[in-house]
Parts: sequence; structure tokens; C-alpha cells
Amino acid sequence: MTSTLLTNIGELTTHDPAGAEVLHQAALVVEGARVAWVGHLADAPAADAQVDLAGRAVVPGFVDSHSHLVFAGDRAEEFAARMAGQAYAAGGIRTTVAATRGASDEQLTARVGSLVAEMRGQGTTTVEIKSGYGLSVHDEARSLAVARQFTEETTFLGAHVVPEGTAVEDYVALVTGPMLEAAAPHARWIDVFCEEGAFDGDQARTVLEAGRAAGLLPRLHANQLTAGPGVCLAAELGLHAVDHCTHLSAADVDALRDSGTIATLLPGVEFSTRQPYPDARALLDAGVRVAIASDCNPGSCFTSSIPFCIALAVREMGMTPAEALRAATATGAAALGRDDVGVLAPGKRADLVVLDAPSHVHLAYRPGTPIVAQTWVGGRP
Repeated sequence: MTSTLLTNIGELTTHDPAGAEVLHQAALVVEGARVAWVGHLADAPAADAQVDLAGRAVVPGFVDSHSHLVFAGDRAEEFAARMAGQAYAAGGIRTTVAATRGASDEQLTARVGSLVAEMRGQGTTTVEIKSGYGLSVHDEARSLAVARQFTEETTFLGAHVVPEGTAVEDYVALVTGPMLEAAAPHARWIDVFCEEGAFDGDQARTVLEAGRAAGLLPRLHANQLTAGPGVCLAAELGLHAVDHCTHLSAADVDALRDSGTIATLLPGVEFSTRQPYPDARALLDAGVRVAIASDCNPGSCFTSSIPFCIALAVREMGMTPAEALRAATATGAAALGRDDVGVLAPGKRADLVVLDAPSHVHLAYRPGTPIVAQTWVGGRP
């Protein structure tokens, strides 16, 4: 098996709990798809090939644990209306549903491929992709089949909103019955939008418990637009993560801390909807684990850039650059139940990002600047 020595790394962030989390004047050996060695440059072993990184910083590949990439059309007019003062509401999802149902499998695959390529170019090496713009048995199953071509982290989100003209009780029965049966072979996770205008706490529980019985892992959109039962429900059910967490009570924060459920924050949404940002600083200070993801979608947040989300987390949510980087790597991986990515240590996947900068701080220090020089996935640039 061929080995490659990445040498002359100015700053190497490993997030390895068993070793030094940050090394200066470092090196790293990749063998096959895995990291074989990490350490100081002076101690680097020989390898079959060598890449001189000329003092650049290296960080783990970004883990985007929340995205909605299977869709057609866009909602630029809706965005313009919001910027003119119109409030964001969950009902805009139905616009994308109509466009997605009308698109071919080939068109959907091309759209997802384009967005994944954007993500790769900005350092994302692991991405979760949800359905949720089909809302019929056929369209939810095919959306997940498209997503599965690009990632193993696929999520069935049939419970995104209720289609027009359908009673909520009938739709929950459809989601937990024929739709779940068709979607489950293509999905690892099941998700619900627990929010005003979507699904309440009891309905969310019904969907998640049905998914769990079918062998899917539950996750949840919660407390995005208003305070509600979703975060406490996620903690009660022992979910890996609950996403959005914009409007939290003291009881919500306590539940997250005590359960160990990760709060996945999506700052691009608040940027794109002009809503208040979640208070990451308060969550971290309370002992809650925090992840960051893009929530790339055509309505509330059409960005594929984790570096942009890191910059927002630092500027708007009280995180340090180091905390935001961890949230987008190691903790993002934990939100997906993964320990093989988001960390650069022997035996882990060699998913890494080379920055055209001397330090990870530049991810927040230089927002909007294309400082990702290389993205390595499975040991290959």
C-alpha cells in the first residue's frame, strides 16, 4: 500500500483526544485511505511519496451533518422578499416540492452532484443529505436513492411539511406507513420538522418511533422559528443531535446537557432569514456539545460553505475560532454517530483540508475568501 508524507505543515489541528490537538511544524503520513502517523516534522518517518505544504495549515475535513440537496428550482424571489421585510415561514417548502416532483432523476442527480462538488471545493468531506421535497411515496424514495449515490448519511424527511389538501393525521399515517417502507432501504436516518406550521411534538414522536422501529436512527429539526417541545423530545429520546436550537428555554439547555444530545446550529439560516442567531456561547458554557452545519437548501439557506458558517459562528454566536472548527469537524461527526472522520489520528479516514493560510483562525478571520487550497478525501486529493 502506497504511503504519502505531508510535510512542512505550519499548523496541524488533529482534534485527537488521545494526543496533541494542535501541532506546529508538523507532518502527517497517509497510507491508503487512512492516516498512518501524525507528529512533529523532525520525527517524520519515510514514505513512498512526499508533498511539501510550505507552511500551510491542515485541519480535518469538514463534516456537514445537515443539508437538503435533493431539490429542483430555486426560491430567489422568496429571498428577495425576505430582504424587503417579509417574514420567513415554513410554508415556502411547498414551492420546492412542486419543482422537485416535476424534475427527472437525471436532473436531481446533476443538481446534487453540483452542490457536492461545491462543498468539496470548500473543504467538506462528509455530508448528510435529506429528502423532504418529494412528500409522496414515490418522490421521497427516489430522492433518497439519488442522495445515496453521494453519501451513506441519508435522511428520510417525509415529515417536512404537510402537503396542501391533506389532513395532518392522514399524512402522518402515510409517512409512518407506505412512505417509510419505501424510503427505509435508502436511508440511515429519519427526521421531522417539529415546528409551528409543520409537526407538533406528539406527531414528531410518532414519526421518530416508527422510523426507529424500522431500523432508522432518529434526528430532529426543532425550535427554529419558535420555542417548542422539540429539543426536550430529542433529549428524552436520546438522539445523537437536534438541529436549529434557535429558541431555547433554560429547561431545553438543561435537557441537552444532561442527555448529551448535540445541538447542531445552522448559522447560515439566521443570516438568510434575518432571525436571531442561537447563543452558542451560552450552550458551550452550560456544557452542551455544539456542532455547526450548513443546512444548504433552496429556501432558508442556500449556502454550501462550511467556512462561511464557521465565520458566522465566530462573529455572531460567540464561539472562538477553535470552537467553531471543532463544531464543524469532530462534533459534526459525533452528530452523525461517527468517530472515523472529523479527527486526524492514526487509523482515522484521511479526510483533510489544506488551507492557504498559516492557521485555522483564518477560516473566520478571512470570511468569503477561498482559502481552501486542497481537499483530501479518503487519502486522495
